[in-house]
Amino acid sequence: MDAQLLAFVAVAAGMVALPGADFTVVVRNALASRWDGLATAVGVAGGLVVHTALAVAGLAAVLVTMPVLFRGVQLLGGAYVLYLGLSGLYAMRRRAAAGAAAGAGAGSGSEEEVTGGTPAAPGRALRQGFLTNALNPKAPVLFLSLLPQFVPDGAAPLPRTLLLASVVVLLALVWFPAVALLVDRLGRWLRRPRAARVIEGGSGSALTALGLVLVAGPLLH
Repeated sequence: MDAQLLAFVAVAAGMVALPGADFTVVVRNALASRWDGLATAVGVAGGLVVHTALAVAGLAAVLVTMPVLFRGVQLLGGAYVLYLGLSGLYAMRRRAAAGAAAGAGAGSGSEEEVTGGTPAAPGRALRQGFLTNALNPKAPVLFLSLLPQFVPDGAAPLPRTLLLASVVVLLALVWFPAVALLVDRLGRWLRRPRAARVIEGGSGSALTALGLVLVAGPLLH
């Protein structure tokens, strides 16, 4: 393995592991169920396949050089992330109201373990992970600027770029399922009512804020 490839693996690992919308959605769905978390993780990797394929094919360059198209994708992606964030905040509010009603009826202060959300069909979780990543408008720019930096002089660009793209997808297939399994492993504590509300509220707020930034960007230009 050459030095440039090793350097790329390190950079790509940091990029994949950086907390963002993908990480937040995986954690939230993993609290609902292990399979939801894993399906979301696979969906995120599927979104990366789309971005890397576009970068390899050169289509990302077209997207970047066409401001109207880029802003349209940015608006669509921001709107979807905003929808996920508001859904999380609504679920947190509903859980808090249900917990208050249950506490009043039971007349005790004890906390019972609850799920982190309503389990969804694996297909829905897979779709959420895929769309969250695939509609990220910053990804084409990132891949278009990052991949060429690790193609050695004189090397055939296509095979090398395919290799680098495959590394990114493989890292995602390791990292995000690991996050889902860790969340599920810690579920006994994370699914307690108070912890679940904090996590759901935090993830909902983060996704809402990110969605607003993504939506506001093209509207302000």
